[in-house]
Amino acid sequence: MQTHCLEGGFLNQPIDASHAFRAIMIAMARPGEISVVAGVKPPEPMSTAAGTVLLTLCDPETPLFLAPSHDTPQIRDWITFYTGAPFTVAEHAIFAIGAWDQLPLAVFPCGTAEYPDRSTTLIVELPTLTSSGAMLSGPGIKDQTELSLPGTKIFQDNARLFPLGLDFIFTCGGCIAALPRTTRVS
Repeated sequence: MQTHCLEGGFLNQPIDASHAFRAIMIAMARPGEISVVAGVKPPEPMSTAAGTVLLTLCDPETPLFLAPSHDTPQIRDWITFYTGAPFTVAEHAIFAIGAWDQLPLAVFPCGTAEYPDRSTTLIVELPTLTSSGAMLSGPGIKDQTELSLPGTKIFQDNARLFPLGLDFIFTCGGCIAALPRTTRVS
């Protein structure tokens, strides 16, 4: 492990992590709403928002899948130092991070009838994140909202699996937006 992994974490861990946790929970409760998170400076190509989400939600009990876009020695060392999260294959991941086109969506766990919460939350790094594009409706959304998604069919199919399914956190720079499995996409 090199010294680069010792840099870029929360400056004031208890305060910064609690602010980040609140922002992530608000994003999940208000699907499609874009908010800003900050506090960490992860190794490239990981965005500030993705790094903040990982340091807030991951720990030694949360197996993490790294897509090829994010599977670098620097990122592995940084995550290990700050979270202790074990790395795993997609089939056993609780969290996954990477570029949309490098995440094997079909193999991530989507829960079971007995334990629908045993599914993967995907942290998807996007080149842009805007309040335009696909129409979203459902719990946490007053009427409708829009979000720039990398497609619609996969999210429509995912919502049909409810109470099973994947949850998504989209990141770009310092911005996050979430799409829980309860959200309907058109």
